[in-house]
Amino acid sequence: MTKKENPELQLGLTEGEKRTLRKRLGREPNALEWAMVDAEWSEHCSYKSSKPVLKQLPTKGRYVLLGPGFDAGAIDAGDGYVVTIHIESHNHPSAIDPYGGSATGIGGVIRDILSIGTRPIALLDSLRFGDIRSSANSRWLFKNVVRGISDYGNCIGVPTVGGEVGFDPSFEKNCLVDVVCIGLGKKENMVLAEARNSGDSVILMGGSTGRDGIHGVTFASKVLSDESENERSAVQIPSPFVKKLIIEATLEAVATGHVKGLKDLGGGGLTCGISEMAHEGKRGIDVDVSRIPLRESDMSAVETLISESQERMLFVVEHGYESEIEKIFDKYDILHANIGRVTEKDYLVVKKGEAILADMPVETVTEAPIIQRSASKPRHIDTLRGVAPPQQPLDLSETLLTLLASPTIASKRWIYEQYDHEVGVRTVVKPGQSGASVLRLDNGKLLAITVDGNPKHCYLDPYHGAAGGLAEACRNIISVGGEPVAMVDHCQFGDPGDPEVFWTFSESVRGMSDYGRELGLPCVGGKVSFYNEDVAAGSAIKPSPIVAVIGLIEDASHIRRAAPRNEGDRIVIIGNTKPEMGGSEYYEYVHKLTGGEAPKVDFAAEKRLWKTVLEGIRKGLIDAASDCSEGGLAVALAEMTIAGGRGVQIDIDAVPSTCKRLDDLLFSESHGRLVVSVAEKHVKSLVELAERNGVPCGVIGVVKGNSLIIKSGGREAVSLSLKNVRESWSEAIPSYMGEKQ
Repeated sequence: MTKKENPELQLGLTEGEKRTLRKRLGREPNALEWAMVDAEWSEHCSYKSSKPVLKQLPTKGRYVLLGPGFDAGAIDAGDGYVVTIHIESHNHPSAIDPYGGSATGIGGVIRDILSIGTRPIALLDSLRFGDIRSSANSRWLFKNVVRGISDYGNCIGVPTVGGEVGFDPSFEKNCLVDVVCIGLGKKENMVLAEARNSGDSVILMGGSTGRDGIHGVTFASKVLSDESENERSAVQIPSPFVKKLIIEATLEAVATGHVKGLKDLGGGGLTCGISEMAHEGKRGIDVDVSRIPLRESDMSAVETLISESQERMLFVVEHGYESEIEKIFDKYDILHANIGRVTEKDYLVVKKGEAILADMPVETVTEAPIIQRSASKPRHIDTLRGVAPPQQPLDLSETLLTLLASPTIASKRWIYEQYDHEVGVRTVVKPGQSGASVLRLDNGKLLAITVDGNPKHCYLDPYHGAAGGLAEACRNIISVGGEPVAMVDHCQFGDPGDPEVFWTFSESVRGMSDYGRELGLPCVGGKVSFYNEDVAAGSAIKPSPIVAVIGLIEDASHIRRAAPRNEGDRIVIIGNTKPEMGGSEYYEYVHKLTGGEAPKVDFAAEKRLWKTVLEGIRKGLIDAASDCSEGGLAVALAEMTIAGGRGVQIDIDAVPSTCKRLDDLLFSESHGRLVVSVAEKHVKSLVELAERNGVPCGVIGVVKGNSLIIKSGGREAVSLSLKNVRESWSEAIPSYMGEKQ
């Protein structure tokens, strides 16, 4: 083995972990064994820092079939159907190769959905970049990440139906690329990633194994530096056309009933695939590397076992039915090879012909030593909380236009028009029509899905910032008429060895856990991505827990969008507005001010809001609904006027509030609020419903004309034509990207 190939020179293991491995084996591991354990014990695969913290999350619920620990979470959609969901990221690869990195992120999350035996039916993305107004690097990353997601999703025929994007200088060198995939299948066809029956065959199907993606998981488990540009070999190469064939062949094979275990080969490659399937099945697996189809004939066993080449699936096939499954793969002209078998003895044995190259107990490989991290509250939190508020602008109309042009708030049409979000004819509520998308299921029910997060809030208050991101996602689900039933999270932070970073991570998980427990919302899966730092600047990204929430809608008549439908309808705000301005787009974007009190989540108030809005929708009292989040009430009203093509006239003094300043009332991002439009005849009933449930409610205006007018004390505080509102909001991102029409 050449010096370049020697994994000892590239191991991500600590000295303590090396000692642990030697002790467990009772001998010195060989080069292949070092490499296999290095892959499985990486932070990316083993969760060795985060596992103790993640145990707080509630995982049981009325609809839950599969929770954390599987390739995807699964909920019972009724009538024998299951909906699966998973979230993945490709942050480090996307920072190096934004097109290929984002595309392979899509490919990986789709394989996770396939691994349960379900068909991928929809994608969402959650993205974070630096300031695209001033940074050519961030514009380049943004453009090519979107292009990679678009090209891959469009090629395989899975619609990208929603997502969200945020911008902040902390993401300049570490963009975040999260992708969520939704699957649909029958409960009877579900398959797990396990090898339970000795004698069953292990079949590798899909693309050939090459040198791309080698050390991918260790690359993802360290901080990027200027030298990271040299690690392009750790970035996998996508092939969406092969993936389309894999989807169809996999589902056809699963339908035979002879696939007893199934797993995608993502992080850690074959090493993680075989070790985790053996671990789940409490069996061993023998693999012969000489049977593995290679893209390059001179690849070593180390390279073969840790390569993360894309578009590969690992099947455990019932003994005696191998030829039936292989005929299906042949029909789709997909490369495949029977590379090993399940054994009674719980060992991983790697051979080349008769020669044994590696021989280790399964648990030695899969059970990474847990790291007990120290945690301390970041010093900036208390300091920034006391920041003095800015002066109120003289021209609030101009301020609102400025806010609407913030890249975080502005229209994302530039993104989603590059996606095919209607292929498959399931998409009922499309991108831009509401804060959540709605899909049609095969049993007549509908599925609402959204993804959210707010790093600016989390930077100032990680507990309430993370709980607030989850609360916002749930409000977006109920705004389309859905009942939230499950969530997945993706926690993205800097180096966990930094006590301040680990404290923010722990607090974020605690916030999401408390919210989920109080509102009966289980977590069915997720991911953790650490080491998102800029070495040169010595700073980490802002804490970025991202959550995707799914909800069920029993009847299509309950679906709502953000657009008021009728002239004369009343505008009602449900919930209380507080002077919680810290982390708001108003402070950050308009005043260039970081600090203040971030919004806090009142769990009981959120529960009462859920009850009120869902009951109001099901009784036909609410015609349209929109969450109040980034930009506050003023932005929510502006977006409703754009969506409906109608103006509104608002009396801001009628808003339930504890604010003393007008700009706070307009731009606060307090939680627990929705703006709804209501037919005049239903206003009294809705107000009474809110009062019965103990939810503040104010009738604040009317749908009228072609302007956005907000009055305070009888005077116009904001007066804008719908044309000006639409232009500021819709033209911002194309302009920043140099594509203004």
